[in-house]
Amino acid sequence: MTPVTTEEEKTTAPAGSARRAVVGRLSWGLADQAASSMSNFAVGVYVARSLGPTAFGVFSLAWVTYGVVLGASRGLATDPLVVRFSAVPEASWRAAVARSSGAALGLGAAVGAVCLLVGLALGGSVGPAFACLGVVLPGLLLQDAWRFAFFAAGAGKKAFLNDLVWGVALVPAMVVAARMGSVAAFVLAWGGSAAVAAGYGSLQSGIRPRLAQARGWLREQRDLGYRYLVENSSLSGAGQLRAYGLGAIAGVGAVGAVRGAELLQGPFLALLMGLSLVTVAEAARVLRRAPDRLGRFCLLLGGGQAVAALLWGAALLLVPDGLGELVLGGVWHSASELIVPATLSVAGAGLGTGAAAGLRALGAARRSLRAQLFASVCYAGGGLGGAAVAGTVGSAWGVAAATVGSSAVWWLHLRAGRREHHVNSIPEVRTS
Repeated sequence: MTPVTTEEEKTTAPAGSARRAVVGRLSWGLADQAASSMSNFAVGVYVARSLGPTAFGVFSLAWVTYGVVLGASRGLATDPLVVRFSAVPEASWRAAVARSSGAALGLGAAVGAVCLLVGLALGGSVGPAFACLGVVLPGLLLQDAWRFAFFAAGAGKKAFLNDLVWGVALVPAMVVAARMGSVAAFVLAWGGSAAVAAGYGSLQSGIRPRLAQARGWLREQRDLGYRYLVENSSLSGAGQLRAYGLGAIAGVGAVGAVRGAELLQGPFLALLMGLSLVTVAEAARVLRRAPDRLGRFCLLLGGGQAVAALLWGAALLLVPDGLGELVLGGVWHSASELIVPATLSVAGAGLGTGAAAGLRALGAARRSLRAQLFASVCYAGGGLGGAAVAGTVGSAWGVAAATVGSSAVWWLHLRAGRREHHVNSIPEVRTS
């Protein structure tokens, strides 16, 4: 059976060839994230301009809820896949992908059913959006699972093509949703186009998700999966708690303002959300080839993202109001007031995710869980505390302070994790 890894990745290959292979994989990763970011940005802008601040706030609540479920799916199904099945023989990869994608699909169906029932019970303006989210969740999670699978195999081009298909399918779906003019229609358009890409992913891989083997996958990966579940859920759950709390304190329009500020960050926020698609798999390869280079790899990764986010935020401050209103419509005025704290939040998160990628590659699930729980508590506390003191702007600054402070904790845990890995790799220490 042909191995998933290429010849350039083998330790016998010249260093230049290995570097070119790394650059190639990262380039496809950047291209995929650019496609994903552009799609997310286009959806947000189109919905904001079509619905206005209040209805956009309702759409944002559905979006945040999807983020919570996505984090759970990644923790249970695809994060263990990337950690343990990157650069393995193809037969092992295919068997693991069939089970992990089945787990993602099964989770989407189960949680989707709950969202559907809750949405029907809620009614009003929020209920239909959640009911439609329940319908499209299985396709959304399966599409994301294929992306993780392709990056684990070093086939970033396939992940890029899959996101490209989603973007193309979004165009007619959004046009139809705009004619209907409801939040529910936009949720269906967004999730329905993801289902198209999910179906294409099965054709790309030649693998059918195995729902019947999902339980076996969860059982086999429970040492990593359950910790990653708590870790990812705490992150997305903190975001959801902040959104719901901010809506209760300052109104649903405030949630739309925060989402608008996130949209202004362009590709960087989406890059952070899907970071492990590329960097965890790559960090795992670095760890296998040259463990002493892991720290430098993570520092370059996190520092590069932080600097890029700061430069982008500086550029946003120069955007004239006319152009901003053209992009975000009525959401621009409130969102533009949050550019500075939102930029600092993204920069701090970018720096922290460099360390997080290293901890994932090390398989140090206990340490990454501790760091993430600390960061999530700080995020929710800063966001809600700031909202209570100074409304939407106070919430944004509270989150910025929490994110920057939490990044230091991530790096402390990575330092300790690397030291533990070094000690455990010495035969005399392991057997003593």
